[in-house]
Amino acid sequence: MSLPIIALAVAAFGIGTTEFVILGLLTAVAADLNVSIPAAGHLVSSYAIGVVVGGPILAVLTARWPRRPTLIVLISIFLLGNVLCALAPNYWSLMVARVVTALSHGAFFGIAAVTAASLAAPDKRAQAISLVFAGLTLANVLGVPAGAAIGQAFGWRATFAGVVIIGVLAVLAMMRWLPTGLQPSAGGIVGEFRVLRQASVLLALGLSALASVSMFTVVTFIEPMLRDLTGIGGLWISVVMGVFGVGLTAGSIFGGRLGHHAVIPVLVKLMIGIAVMLALLAAVIGWLPLAMLAIFGWAALSFSIVPLLQLLVVDQAGDAPNLASTLNQSAFNLGNAAGAALGGLVISLGASMQWIPLVGALVILLNAGLVWLTGRAMRRQSQQSLAAV
Repeated sequence: MSLPIIALAVAAFGIGTTEFVILGLLTAVAADLNVSIPAAGHLVSSYAIGVVVGGPILAVLTARWPRRPTLIVLISIFLLGNVLCALAPNYWSLMVARVVTALSHGAFFGIAAVTAASLAAPDKRAQAISLVFAGLTLANVLGVPAGAAIGQAFGWRATFAGVVIIGVLAVLAMMRWLPTGLQPSAGGIVGEFRVLRQASVLLALGLSALASVSMFTVVTFIEPMLRDLTGIGGLWISVVMGVFGVGLTAGSIFGGRLGHHAVIPVLVKLMIGIAVMLALLAAVIGWLPLAMLAIFGWAALSFSIVPLLQLLVVDQAGDAPNLASTLNQSAFNLGNAAGAALGGLVISLGASMQWIPLVGALVILLNAGLVWLTGRAMRRQSQQSLAAV
């Protein structure tokens, strides 16, 4: 990895920690702020909504800015949001603070992905993007388990204070290592909007949203599921979240290495694998060793599709990729919000939490079917074009 890629990965590590650390603190936050578990789950949704709303707006506003100062400003907004989270006196102020923190998330990852691809050799672009996202997933290996342990020992506010320190380190790394010659996209603001007419870009956005619905239907409530169905708590929750994070990191790197293959068939196979792992998780969640294996496999397959979808957007967007790449993050987080709401609905209806992985499996199977149908349509269109010639 080059130093600029490392700088982006450090920032991604901080953002990933603050996004996912709430998952290991859901019970503690709910108890401290006197709200229900489903209500605490809305703190996941509020972050996702902040990404959905803030990402496209900031991507357009900064379309003519050089990328280095843009990325530094975006990570500074993230830093401010975490300060507000640590100081939030009640549920609603924490909700607002989570939205503020999330505003820069989509634009940061969208522009960081474009930047990483531009810094890499043509045949290494998928790997460069996956390495940036590896910072996001590595947060689940180190940041989230450490944050959960800090929250259990010193209270959840101490966790967000720790994330502030990570944010400061990220700003310093980007100021030190990002090159100054990173120019804005050639397409300008009008070009950024024009790419939304491309069917391939819209396809990638839809796939990201549905994949995220499946993932966050389950991961939002993984901590209460482990407490109720597996019968563990405290340090063991942090251990399982660490296993989940290792799976995400491995999947992100693995997906980056698949960038030279045909995307549609690979996505179908990976999504079917995700459904199998979720069904397995529902069956074995009462036995910790088997549950940990299923969680690792599910996490790895779930994040292996992320760099593939991001690369598809960057390639199809041409000279104006910032908005499209950012909207991919917005689509992912829109699915995040919908998934958290879907999992909360399962609980609110009085169903066992064991149904939550099965619901996630059904969603990803639906997504795999849509991808397969899209692939068939693309092949027919290609054959018709060749016949016409």
